[in-house]
Amino acid sequence: MAGNALLKNVASSSAFGRVAPSVSPRVHAVTVIIPTLNEQERIADAVSDAATWADEIIVVDGGSQDDTVARAQAAGATVHVALDSPIGGQRNLGASLARNDWVFALDTDERASKSLRDELSTVLSAPTHEAYRVRMRNFYLGRERTRGKWGRDWHVRLYKRDLRFCLSRVHERLQGIGSTGTLRGTVLHNPYQDLSHHVAKMTKYARWGALELHARGRRATPVDLAVRPAWRFVRDYLFYGSFLDGRYGLATSTLTAYSAFLKYAFLYELGNSDVPQGGPDSSRDTVSG
Repeated sequence: MAGNALLKNVASSSAFGRVAPSVSPRVHAVTVIIPTLNEQERIADAVSDAATWADEIIVVDGGSQDDTVARAQAAGATVHVALDSPIGGQRNLGASLARNDWVFALDTDERASKSLRDELSTVLSAPTHEAYRVRMRNFYLGRERTRGKWGRDWHVRLYKRDLRFCLSRVHERLQGIGSTGTLRGTVLHNPYQDLSHHVAKMTKYARWGALELHARGRRATPVDLAVRPAWRFVRDYLFYGSFLDGRYGLATSTLTAYSAFLKYAFLYELGNSDVPQGGPDSSRDTVSG
């Protein structure tokens, strides 16, 4: 693995925990890989749910300070720890250790729909591609987001274990795909526990995005700070039709614009840190927490 990732194997438990009531009884020869970092509240349910349709669950933890590893182990997952590794790196490690030819990348806030579980039986018995993309059904503040990019959110998640993700901290993608198929089933995605969790996660990803732009030599411009966020709001609220969702659409469009502003505000901060301020601690381009 690239970088200074530390690999440590943690023995797994045979207990699979609670099984969701409306699941397919068919268990497939596929390895589910779940990257984690301080996910003690959600990891047990994620592992238990995946275990109802996949015969191997690998959790790759990024160095959690809570009870994530122990709870994943108790739920039945094989757990490995990869410190200082982005999500793509965690998934790559899991794929390299998978016993099955096919792997499914899943997060703790995602669940395979029953239609997807049933479809895997047909796809895995006679695959025609080396990777498959799946549509995410995104839920936020108690309802599904069906407009704009959230309503057309596709990701490659089922793939041959020899393929690898890029190591970007933001928007990691599978690389070197020869042919990609499309699955009819969906993944249910509930990315934010509440508004506070959304803002905290938004801030973290905005800083990561700014760090990547800064590393490529980008600096924030007035257009980045003013026009880009405004355009994001107009695009989501008017062109994507979020105004049809009333106050919900207004709130989600505003948050989308705020996310864009945060990234370039952090980029502006990093650009200022390039100017010597008289001390060794005046510049900071690492993410804590």
